[in-house]
Amino acid sequence: MRVGDLIGSRKEIYTVSEETSVHEVAQYLRAKQVRTVGVLGANGKLTGVISQSDISDKVAAENKCPAWMKASDIMTRELVTVTAEKTLDECLLLMEQNGIFHLIVLSQMGEFRGMLSVKDILKVVASDEKARADLLEAFIFPPR
Repeated sequence: MRVGDLIGSRKEIYTVSEETSVHEVAQYLRAKQVRTVGVLGANGKLTGVISQSDISDKVAAENKCPAWMKASDIMTRELVTVTAEKTLDECLLLMEQNGIFHLIVLSQMGEFRGMLSVKDILKVVASDEKARADLLEAFIFPPR
């Protein structure tokens, strides 16, 4: 399976602007029930990402006020990206090599198309394994 197969049907791409307060980012993450969000610059291009870990490590753990900080102050700027053609196995390898849980998905033109999480991949793997187990069970214990 490829990235495009997994995220092709998504309707919403979660983003905030660089000027959004960290407090508002945290509220947005909670409201959307996601762990990471893309950060867009004034030109509408992706400039970084913010995760719950960024907020925890760079704000809460440092006893800083999230209302006074902007997304641009804490966002991760070194982005690991993939396109729709990458396989899920390649994505897992990239995540492992970089110690991350989300990959930025870009179109062929370099436009932000969303994120792929390790949870997204694990759902597919678990579903595949269940299908294999069901097939094996039907083979070993045929219906009578």
